[in-house]
Amino acid sequence: MASSVATRVLAPIGTAGKLFAFALDVGRSLFRRPFQTREFIQQAWFIASVTIIPTALIAIPFGAVIALQVGGLIKQFGAQSFTGSASVLAVVQQAAPIGTALLIAGAGGSAIAADLGSRKIREELDAMMVLGIDPIQRLVVPRVLGAMLVAVFLNGMVSVVGVAGGYVFNVILQHGTPGAYLASFTALAQLPDLWEGMAKALIFGLIAAIVASYKGVNAGGGPKGVGDAVNESVVITFIFLFIVNFVMSAIWIQLVPPKTG
Repeated sequence: MASSVATRVLAPIGTAGKLFAFALDVGRSLFRRPFQTREFIQQAWFIASVTIIPTALIAIPFGAVIALQVGGLIKQFGAQSFTGSASVLAVVQQAAPIGTALLIAGAGGSAIAADLGSRKIREELDAMMVLGIDPIQRLVVPRVLGAMLVAVFLNGMVSVVGVAGGYVFNVILQHGTPGAYLASFTALAQLPDLWEGMAKALIFGLIAAIVASYKGVNAGGGPKGVGDAVNESVVITFIFLFIVNFVMSAIWIQLVPPKTG
């Protein structure tokens, strides 16, 4: 009885160790040749095709909600001139990379896990290993790099659409001044804030692709096992994303002090 309880308690630690070892294998395979250029382009295009429309749709309400909340709060302090800058900081630093990561994990990551899981239960991955082909170098690496590339571009799109949506809602619904909204961009925001968002999107895309690939490659139990792997990959990725986002934000604040205006 005690041994079974201990096994259940230690199981997550073992899974985390296996996931970390899988990530190391992926990192080592990044430098192996030949590089699968065609597979990389196909996977990047596929991930972009399944995520670009949902990402564009969530970018508008993200910017609108932030503009409404921040604008209403700042108005109470009589600092309406900083509404644009505060909205830009919130969108670029937090909303854009997190929104991008959620879509990459929910749409792109689930597709990656389902694809690799289907190959696993059909024993295609085992057949590749018998033929001397490394599935990680052949299948996983192009998907990881594709997810990272698409995450960076989607983050830029969400940033632009979110800021534009915040501008429209602030000017129309809150009767803000267009000139003041645009002029305040540089009051608190600075160029490193944009790099922070891009770095977060890159890391989030890496995490989403590695977790999805790991769960797909290790899927078992037939079609039901593939479905479970997809669900687990999305949940685990979401947990990792929020933890890593907190850590990266805390480190970035120490490395790049906020602009005081």
